[in-house]
Amino acid sequence: MNQKERNLEKVKRIRKKTYSVEDYVTGILNNNNVILSKAITLIESTLPEHQNLSQQIIEKCLPYAGNSMRIGITGIPGVGKSTFIETFGNYITSLGKKLCVLAIDPSSEQGKGSILGDKTRMEELSNNTSAFIRPSPTGGNLGGVARKTREIIILCEAAGYDTVLIETVGVGQSETVVSSMVDYFMLLMLAGTGDELQGIKRGIMEMADTIVFTKADGNNILRAKLAKTQFENALHYFPPKKSEWTPTVTIVSALENRGIEDTWNWVKKYFDTIKNNKYYFQNRKNQTIKWLHETIIEKLKSDFYTKNKHKIKELEQKAINEEITPYIAANTLFDN
Repeated sequence: MNQKERNLEKVKRIRKKTYSVEDYVTGILNNNNVILSKAITLIESTLPEHQNLSQQIIEKCLPYAGNSMRIGITGIPGVGKSTFIETFGNYITSLGKKLCVLAIDPSSEQGKGSILGDKTRMEELSNNTSAFIRPSPTGGNLGGVARKTREIIILCEAAGYDTVLIETVGVGQSETVVSSMVDYFMLLMLAGTGDELQGIKRGIMEMADTIVFTKADGNNILRAKLAKTQFENALHYFPPKKSEWTPTVTIVSALENRGIEDTWNWVKKYFDTIKNNKYYFQNRKNQTIKWLHETIIEKLKSDFYTKNKHKIKELEQKAINEEITPYIAANTLFDN
């Protein structure tokens, strides 16, 4: 066997190495990103043995977690999320912070494939030694990805990442899911997109702590400034937030690195506000309770369908044949 073959065999042995719970936890606490990535893969796996192992790792990492700034970022495709996050992320790390970016990617309902392209879109940030980027496919199950993302956050915090950015798929249910696991929610928008889009955004705007108008450069600067003024006036009519925070509006050019520092200053001011009025701690408690109840519902649903899958198949056929209504069919499952 020549040297090249020996090296290949060595790489294969390393890849096949079996890690204990203690190996994973020690590696994570020592900020070993290879071990962290492997542990996250266990969380994302549907194999029972992997789930069991990952829960043991999470439990041991829990005492070292909970100290990061959790920030959700959303915006429609084309708004410049990746460019903004890369510039914003590099600025955050320049302050001596450690950044983790969790990108929840859309998955195909047909092929269950996922567009895991965030690392290629954020090439500079990917090479930043103070940053860790991890895309996660939803698999069409936002409930499942919510639980897994929360667990991944715990591992990243235990690894020493003090700032966590969670990028969502765009506009829709995912924003509500992500807002339930972050402290601060940022909505990226484009100026001059029309009233129709703004109408669609109203529900999400009410969740936003800061609205960021991106691509404020070139001919778009004046439109961005006008939109900023309009939205600042409009936000006064929104219901007050439990956090006692008044949503802010800012304009940014990620390409020209303008407005990034101002955006970060709003983030800092927000966290100062919610820690002083204790909302930060109460919100974290409420999110933990919500996580518990979501997990109970997910477990009950999974177990129920597994236990009754044959009977459900029979009822499906009866409903198709119009021998029974779907309502009555469903109720027969609970008669015993």
